[in-house]
Amino acid sequence: MSAAPAGPACRDQEEDVRVLVAEDHKRLATALAEGLRREGMAVDLAFDGRDALDHAAVNRYDVVVLDRDLPLLHGDEVCRALAAERSETRILMLTASSTIRDRVQGLGLGADDYLPKPFDFAELVARIRALARRSSPPLPPTLAHGDLVLDPSRRTAVRDTRPLSLSPKEFAVLEYLLSADGRVISAEELLERVWDEAANPFTHTVKTTVGRLRAKLGDPPVIETVREGGYRI
Repeated sequence: MSAAPAGPACRDQEEDVRVLVAEDHKRLATALAEGLRREGMAVDLAFDGRDALDHAAVNRYDVVVLDRDLPLLHGDEVCRALAAERSETRILMLTASSTIRDRVQGLGLGADDYLPKPFDFAELVARIRALARRSSPPLPPTLAHGDLVLDPSRRTAVRDTRPLSLSPKEFAVLEYLLSADGRVISAEELLERVWDEAANPFTHTVKTTVGRLRAKLGDPPVIETVREGGYRI
C-alpha cells in the first residue's frame, strides 16, 4: 500500500462514512485507520474474524474493509456471515492474491468489491466512498436551511454567501443535522455516526464540537438544543 496522505481531509471528499477495518497486520490496520480518519471517516479496527463479527453485531457500518486471511475465523466465513444478514453494509475484500479466480470467489461469497494487495491508498478511499454511496439513500445535491447551504459532494458550507471554514467533524455534524430534516438527534447518535469507538463516550466531545460549530455559524442561531433530547436544525 502506498502511504496515506498527510494533512487535513481533502475538500472534495464525499459524505462521511463509518468503516470497520478487519486486518490482522496491526501496523497496516493502524495506518489505514489513520489515513481514513484524515479523510473524515469514522473508523473502527478488528484484528481477527471473530472480533470483526462482534463489531458488526453492535455497530452499523457503511463499509467493512475485510482482509481475506484473518485468524480465528477466516475472512471468507466473515464475509458469508455478513452477507447472510442482508444488511446495507457493503464489503470490500482485501487479499494478497490478485488472480481472477480468487476475485470471482470473493465476490461469490458476498463481497461487493475486491482489492488486491498491494494497493494505492487513494484507490482504497475511492472504492470505500463508492460503496458507501450504495449503502445509503442518496443525498440531495445540497442541504439547506434558510440562508445556510451545505454541499455534501463539494464539501462546502455557506451562510448568507459567507463561506464557512469547518473541520471534518464540524462539517459531518452539520451535514447529519441538516439531513435529519428537523428530527431531534441525540448526542449518543451523533457520537455513533460521526465519531468511532476510539471516542470516549464520557467526554464532552459532541457538546464541544457543536459549540464550535455554533460559533462559526453565527447569528441568528441555527442549531437548537432540545432539553434531554439532543440537537436539531
